[in-house]
This record gives sequence, C-alpha cells and structure tokens, in this order.
Amino acid sequence: QVQLAESGGGLVHPGGSLRLSCAASGNIFSLNVMGWYRQAPGKQRELVASISTGRTINYADSVRGRFTISRDNAKNMVYLQMNSLKPEDTAVYYCNIRNGDYRAYTEYWGKGTLVTVSS
Repeated sequence: QVQLAESGGGLVHPGGSLRLSCAASGNIFSLNVMGWYRQAPGKQRELVASISTGRTINYADSVRGRFTISRDNAKNMVYLQMNSLKPEDTAVYYCNIRNGDYRAYTEYWGKGTLVTVSS
C-alpha cells in the first residue's frame, strides 16, 4: 500500500503562482511514475504532468511552459510549481503514483487539493 498526501492548494489571483507538494509513504518501489492530475467541475480528470524515477517528464499542452514538475526520490516527494495561473486552471489537483514497472504497476491517488484561480 502507498499513501499520498497533497498540500499547497488555495486561492490565487490570475497571473499568480502556487506550489503543490505531495508526500508518498508506504511500500514504494524503486521504479515508479508520480504525477499530478486535475478535475474541474463538470469535467473529466486529466493529466497535468508526470515524472518518472528516471526523471522522464510529460506535460499537458495546456500547462507546458507555465508549470514545472519535480521530485525528490530520497524523500518520496513530488512537486508542481504553477506559474502564470489562469482561471481555467481552477480544479481539484490530485497526486498520483504508478508504483512499479510500466508493465506491472499499482496505481494510487491522493485525496486532492483545491486550487482556485480568481480575481
């Protein structure tokens, strides 16, 4: 089992910045992919960014150039630095881990943290 705990959400004005953090604990395998997803009201959950233990990174087109994902493997932490925030970035942001090799992994989710971008 793996537990994920997000922090750092809140209310920010358009153009502002926030940094989300996610702490993973439990039986974490040496190969995994950690990521951030978001779900806006009335919309499906979507990938925001992901990063592997080897630091292969993927971004959604909508956030590329504004958001930066990073991780600290020693601390089992993943971060999402969000700059130039827009109202359309408003959503609940979920931390995710695909624990294990890409051919056989178990997926876990955090409870989410709300990000609201509004003037």
